[in-house]
Amino acid sequence: MMNDPMSDIAIRVEHLSKRYRLGEREPYKSLRDVIARAAAAPIGWLRRNTRSIAGEGKNYFWALDDVSFEVKQGEVVGIIGRNGAGKSTLLKILSRITKPTTGLAEIYGRVGSLLEVGTGFHPELTGRENIYLNGAILGMRRAEIDRKFDEIVAFAEIEKFLDTPVKRYSSGMYVRLAFAVAAHLEPEILLVDEVLSVGDAEFQKKCLGKMGEVAKEGRTVLFVSHNLAAVENLCDRALLLHRGEIINDASSRTVIDYYLETILDASIGDIPLSQRTDRKGMGSIRFINFWIENNNRKRISSITAGTDLILAFEYVVKDGLTLRNVDVGFSIHSISNNQTLCVLYSSYVGSVFDNVSGTGVFYCQVPKFPFAPGRYRVGARIVDNAVEADWPQDGIGYIDVESGDFYGTGSNGFGGSAPLLLSGNWRLGSSR
Repeated sequence: MMNDPMSDIAIRVEHLSKRYRLGEREPYKSLRDVIARAAAAPIGWLRRNTRSIAGEGKNYFWALDDVSFEVKQGEVVGIIGRNGAGKSTLLKILSRITKPTTGLAEIYGRVGSLLEVGTGFHPELTGRENIYLNGAILGMRRAEIDRKFDEIVAFAEIEKFLDTPVKRYSSGMYVRLAFAVAAHLEPEILLVDEVLSVGDAEFQKKCLGKMGEVAKEGRTVLFVSHNLAAVENLCDRALLLHRGEIINDASSRTVIDYYLETILDASIGDIPLSQRTDRKGMGSIRFINFWIENNNRKRISSITAGTDLILAFEYVVKDGLTLRNVDVGFSIHSISNNQTLCVLYSSYVGSVFDNVSGTGVFYCQVPKFPFAPGRYRVGARIVDNAVEADWPQDGIGYIDVESGDFYGTGSNGFGGSAPLLLSGNWRLGSSR
């Protein structure tokens, strides 16, 4: 679609809704199929499609419900929300991968999108061949791909595997190559979904830096992510999607605060961990409960700063499996900005678990719990033989810390702005 020279709008969405039928995958239909069916039986086709738009019922759900917003050229906008809020559906509609049920979604400019691992890749073709294929799908001319080829390969860090069929690539290699192609397309509009979580931390940082460069060049970026720190740093504005509706549209900091205080906090505890669906991983082993204990093995609702804490992670293994090389970890986050304060995997301290089956509990004892008084969110992940098995996206619970005598002097530390309590030995010496 050609851009109106008098307009500075890059994306316009008006009363957009998308409905899915429960228990049924949306079938792929080519334009040829649609035209052929309509021509063969125009009255029946019209009735079926009119009914599908107007119909309601328990067999359907609305992934998006009357969504409207505009993004100006050069804006960098984050989209946040819980799993299932409609974020990926929105980007798929904007990318023309799926069509809306009702409403309008207009894009003014050349679009580069990174929505799903391996989108546009042919598994039997090599990395080299897929760069040209993917570039062509995204609208690049061969001469343009030739000019950027070396830069794409260097960014993706796949030189050794360039002539290997991509079906042999790991998910991380897929993402590196897909992002490299999309980012170096030099699109006027870049749509990025939460696929960067597949890559390693160093490459994620590299990708965020590239998106920052794209933004500084005056191009439009729509960025879906659970990484709230990345959204705040990269985006001036954010949209909060909840149950298919935009419930907040403001500065990133304002929207993130609202999300943490009203949506994310309410999501933990409302549904038992065993029934939660906001999780990633292959599911060979899953968390089903979380609690904390004191040294007497008594379950407690809060811990006193400076006393020993035991974190308990109850799990269930898929029937018939016995797992080896299981690595379990947890993270602790601030409530105010979701900042990650610490991460501890069992492998960090030399513990991985074998012969894991059925149900059981992973326990982790933390001596002299080093957090100032306050409430902290707990996240957790399980890795089965180097493959992610379970990662509840919204966290698994909280740790409430009460005032205690961590230092043995009656001091509570610096307060909520400095959550970690660090102990050290001071002495006075002469200058050298």
